[in-house]
Amino acid sequence: MLDDFLVRAALAGVGTALAAGALGCFVIWRRMAYFGDAMAHAAVLGVALSLAFSMSIFAGVIITALGMAVLFLVFTGKGQSADATLGVLAHGGLALGLVAIALVPGQNLSLDAYLFGDVLNVSRGDLAVIWGGSLIVGGVLWWNWSGLLTATLSPDLAYAAGIDPRRKELIITLLLALVVAVAIKVVGALLITALLIIPAATARRFGRTPELMAIAASTIGVLAALGGLQGALIFDTPVGPSMVVAATLMFAAAMLFRRPAA
Repeated sequence: MLDDFLVRAALAGVGTALAAGALGCFVIWRRMAYFGDAMAHAAVLGVALSLAFSMSIFAGVIITALGMAVLFLVFTGKGQSADATLGVLAHGGLALGLVAIALVPGQNLSLDAYLFGDVLNVSRGDLAVIWGGSLIVGGVLWWNWSGLLTATLSPDLAYAAGIDPRRKELIITLLLALVVAVAIKVVGALLITALLIIPAATARRFGRTPELMAIAASTIGVLAALGGLQGALIFDTPVGPSMVVAATLMFAAAMLFRRPAA
């Protein structure tokens, strides 16, 4: 069954959407959308690192995403504003990655696959990475759900309950780096944040509890992935952007026809 490239593409989209949907809720609750964007843009630099040192794309993107998180903490700790720091890291990382790829000797490749995704060429190995990452993200969120939620909604209450909000923020950051790494093959570096934000923002119209919102976000993400793949086959459009368009249409429909959750 896995010899069928469409089946592999669908499984890759579903695996990515499951991880991104639930984590995207925390991105929205913590107002970390721009932070996720900086990580995603820096993924292109991770691709260059992978090509230069002949390592897996997954490893290079993980290393770069974590490096961006460390630089963010360092720069903001020196008094630089968070939004300015994220702007520099996001666009500087993207530009540096594009230049670095051009300078890697012996490489003559199209950047479209890394910028917008190449889910139709997902291999069995890619599927293992995507679903392995998705299971790790889901497992960590499930295991730490109460603490992550408390630290997100009320840091003071978290301290009173013996929970370190900074440690929980670090967990979210690590999970974001992991999702960026597994999603780059599906939707590309420029659209990863959309897969995190749009399903979660749509689920906000339906979820009356944080748990229901997370489940709804993952479900919406899966529907967007499958709907985008189907739309790409019908209209002969790029699959990654088509998935994001499907998610955006679902968000628009929810805004028009659904009252906000109480």
